[in-house]
Amino acid sequence: MKEKKNLLNFDRIGLAVFLVLCLMGAVQVWKYLSLSIAVMALTALLLEALILLAAWAAWQGRMPFLLFAVAAGGLVLNSFLNYGETTRFASFFVIQGVFGGVWALLGTGWMILKKVKPAGIPWVPLALMLLILAGTGTVWKINVDRDRAWDGHAKRALWAVPARFDTGEAEEAGTLEELVYETKAYATDGRSVEKRALVYLPYGYDPDKNYNILYLMHGTGDDENYWLQTHAYNKTMLDNMIALGEIEPLIVVTPTFYVEDDCMDGLDALTFSFREELRNDLMPAAESKYSTWARTPDDAGFAASRDHRAFAGLSRGAVTTANSVLCGSLDYFSWYGLFSSFRTTQEHILETIQSENEKDLSIHYVYATTGNFDFATPYMAPGYRMLCENVPRLKEGVNTSFDIFPMRYHSIGHWHLSLYNFLQKIFPDA
Repeated sequence: MKEKKNLLNFDRIGLAVFLVLCLMGAVQVWKYLSLSIAVMALTALLLEALILLAAWAAWQGRMPFLLFAVAAGGLVLNSFLNYGETTRFASFFVIQGVFGGVWALLGTGWMILKKVKPAGIPWVPLALMLLILAGTGTVWKINVDRDRAWDGHAKRALWAVPARFDTGEAEEAGTLEELVYETKAYATDGRSVEKRALVYLPYGYDPDKNYNILYLMHGTGDDENYWLQTHAYNKTMLDNMIALGEIEPLIVVTPTFYVEDDCMDGLDALTFSFREELRNDLMPAAESKYSTWARTPDDAGFAASRDHRAFAGLSRGAVTTANSVLCGSLDYFSWYGLFSSFRTTQEHILETIQSENEKDLSIHYVYATTGNFDFATPYMAPGYRMLCENVPRLKEGVNTSFDIFPMRYHSIGHWHLSLYNFLQKIFPDA
């Protein structure tokens, strides 16, 4: 009798764990539904389906150790979907992992001590889990293989960069040079500082020709080498797209927003102060040395040539792009890439882009991206929507667009794809 009572209590706890996980899952799905983005809602539904099927199998089969998979999944999802400094939007995935892991540990211990036997293999939930995993994997492989195998002209891609642009060094490859320039610590004490940027020059660079120019910013913890040296396949892609005639030759400058050890306890100030460095020091240094469309490396020259200048960044570099360039240097640039942003306020947008001095300046294109597993998405989606609502010049599908890359997270794989798409959008009439 006592054995039956213990078994009944064991099953009741297993059911309670399953129901609590269901409640947490419902809250997490509701949060993702609030973003009003179909791919994000589908992502949450599939993830929660896997978690709850595992919990169902653990309860039905009297196998609490299956919830160790939920605990491991919670840790993995936390690394993708949450970031302590900015967002805990997907916190319930972690809470589910911890909660499930506790019962997995205690329940398994109970089984060993009390010699509780499993009730049998829970075929239905396990089969459904395998079906979801296999289906998702199949969709991923089909789409990635399709994009990788694309052999035509460059076009928008959501799954992967075509191999013809991405692999194999171009015979006519561009070169990288170091640009050292003097600037100031604008975010702190204004002291003089020497900084470094990398400059990509296309194959056959001719100082007597005028070139469009793209400035590319890295993210937190990286440096000016990130885009073109640390991840050299970005340079390979540039070389191949130029060599194959998909884009016109252009100059690319990769600076850094870091200024020695300034603001290490709060980097947001650098996302605003970079505006002064960009306008006063970096652009004059770069565009006086290299041949761009600026007739003179000064305010008048930069303003007159803004249609031939783009700026893009990833993560905190995208925040810098928004705070210092789109909302700070609209008079110098007209093409923008925001990859895994968004921390720019409505007030800042209204004070800059929509100010009397800038409200009539054209915006040729704003390209925004994120991934369905990117922790920036809960900021990016409403932030992009807010940008479009407050800047009437931006028309979805005309001079702005927002791509969410399936199965991508806060990583270079996402940003490499973003750069590929962005290069096709800028300077179409070069």
